[in-house]
Amino acid sequence: MDSNRIEELLNKYWNCETSLEEEQQLHAYFRAGNIPEHLKETAALFHYFDESKKKAINDLSFDAALAGKMQVAPRGRVVKIFYNSMRIAAGLAVLLMAVWFVRNEVRKSTPQEVVDTYDDPQLAFEETKKALLMISKSFGTAEEQAKKINMFNEAQEEIQKKQKEKNNKL
Repeated sequence: MDSNRIEELLNKYWNCETSLEEEQQLHAYFRAGNIPEHLKETAALFHYFDESKKKAINDLSFDAALAGKMQVAPRGRVVKIFYNSMRIAAGLAVLLMAVWFVRNEVRKSTPQEVVDTYDDPQLAFEETKKALLMISKSFGTAEEQAKKINMFNEAQEEIQKKQKEKNNKL
């Protein structure tokens, strides 16, 4: 077969554009033997394809060879207990870490020592009296402001009442 034709078929083959007949021509060419040096690697690939077609998957020797290479681990009660105990241990570890992190965050956010008590009852009474007087003054100021707001609301109601009367007359 012409080397230009082989090059053309190989380009089509690598681009997945060959027909079955063209692929058979390539296989026949590489089986023939007289192959140029630059196509030796491609010839090895086609020889591999030919050899793998000859092997049958349901061959008993294949099954025996595969079974010999596989090692089946014993799955018994001991293995299951081990896996289950590892799952429980991992869950407990995650739970303990979560509790530890939450505890640290709570400790950081709360003050360690709060001193707000008095040893002397008279001093405590005086401080309480000052705080209540301050609150009382604030309530007095708030009451004055509430009276002003109440007056404003009464005036607003009076205006709305007069507008309704005026609208009813029309």
